[in-house]
Amino acid sequence: MTKRKYRHRRSVDVRINWLQPHVDGFKHWLGRRNYSAATIVEVVRLLALWGDWVRAAGFGVETLAVGLNASASVFKGSKTARAPQGAAALFVAYLCECDVLLQERASSLEEAWPALATFGRWMREQRGIKDSTLNTYQPVLVDLFISLGTDPVAYTAASIRDFVLERAKPHGRWRARGIAVATRAYLKYLVAMGQCPVGREHAVPSFANWQLATTPRFLSQSDIDRLLATCDGESRLRDRAVMLLLARLGLRASEVANLTFADIDWKNGRITLVGKVRREEWLPLSQDVGEAMLAYIERARPRIATTRVLLTDIAPIRPVSRIAVRCIVRRALDRAGIESIHRGAHMLRHSAATAMLRSGASLAGVGAVLRHRSPSTTALYAKVDIGLLSEIAQPWGGRLPC
Repeated sequence: MTKRKYRHRRSVDVRINWLQPHVDGFKHWLGRRNYSAATIVEVVRLLALWGDWVRAAGFGVETLAVGLNASASVFKGSKTARAPQGAAALFVAYLCECDVLLQERASSLEEAWPALATFGRWMREQRGIKDSTLNTYQPVLVDLFISLGTDPVAYTAASIRDFVLERAKPHGRWRARGIAVATRAYLKYLVAMGQCPVGREHAVPSFANWQLATTPRFLSQSDIDRLLATCDGESRLRDRAVMLLLARLGLRASEVANLTFADIDWKNGRITLVGKVRREEWLPLSQDVGEAMLAYIERARPRIATTRVLLTDIAPIRPVSRIAVRCIVRRALDRAGIESIHRGAHMLRHSAATAMLRSGASLAGVGAVLRHRSPSTTALYAKVDIGLLSEIAQPWGGRLPC
C-alpha cells in the first residue's frame, strides 16, 4: 500500500470513528451479502463523506434515520452526487436490522382509510384474495373515497356510474376494466355487509371484453431449445432453473419468484403452489426441472437466511422479484437472438400450453396444469391448432346458402 493510500485509508477511519463499533459490523454485513472487498471500501468511504455532513448538522447515532431523510436534499443530482446517500441508506438499514435504530414505517393506505382496512380484511378472510390483488384495488378505492366519501349512502347508481366512467376516461380498455372490477368488488362487499342496496354493484358499467379474440403468443420448440442453450454453464444455473420452471411447468413469473424450499417435495417429485384466491395446488416436478433446480441450489445459490429458493446473483443478495424473472427471460431472448414483440415471462407459459396441446394433451389436461379456473381461459389455446379448435367451435346457426 502506498503512503498516499495509507493516509487516505487512515483519514476515512478517523472520520468515521464516531460511528464505531457499528462500522465493523456493517462491513461484515455487506460481505455476507456478496459485496466485494473493493466495493465495501468504497461504501465506507462514501459513508464517511455522508457522516461528515450529518455530524456537522447535529445528528447523533440515535437520530441517523432522521439525518438520512434530511440529507436527501443535499446529496442529490447525478449518480455520483447521490452515492453517499445510498451508502448511508445501507448503513441505516443495517442499524435497523441490528435493532440499534427503530425502523420507521410509513403509514399504509389501510391505516389512512379505515374503510379500506375492513374491506381488505373481509376480502382476505371471505374470498381468499391475495394482497397483490388488493394492492391493485386500493388506488381506485381511495379515489372513490375522495370523490364520493366513505359513507355508502352517497353511492347512488348514478354517482357510481359517473365515477367509473370519469376515472376510466384517460385509460385504455384493460385499465378501465381494472377500475370497474375494483369498484364492483367494493360494492359487493358493502352489499354483503348490508350497507348498500342489493344489486348496487350492477351500476358499475362494463367495458368490452372480447373472449378468444387474440391468439396466444408462444415460441416454437426450436426457439425454446435455443433459449435454454443460452443458459448453459456454471454462471447461469439460476437462469436455467427459471427458464425451465416457466417453459416446462408453465408457472407464472410471481409463482417462480415466490417459490420456497417448503414448496418442493423432493421425495414425491412435486411442487406445491399457492395460486390465485389462495388455492393450494401441486404440479409434478419433471426430471430436467428438478435437476436444474438442484444444480442451482447446490452449486450457485448464495448462502443467506431466507426460505425463498431463487436469489439475485449480484449484491445486495435478496430473493428475486416478479420483475427480475421477466428480466431474466428478456436477457435470454437477447442472447438467443429471438425477435419477438412479446418478451415477458408469460410468453413461456403460453409456449408450455401450446407444446402440451401439440403433444396430444386435452384442453382439460392443459387447464389442469395451468390451473385455470374457467375452461374458457384454456379454450384460447385451441386457436393454435385447427383440430383442437373444432372441440370448442359452435355449430352454425344460420341457413345454408341456396
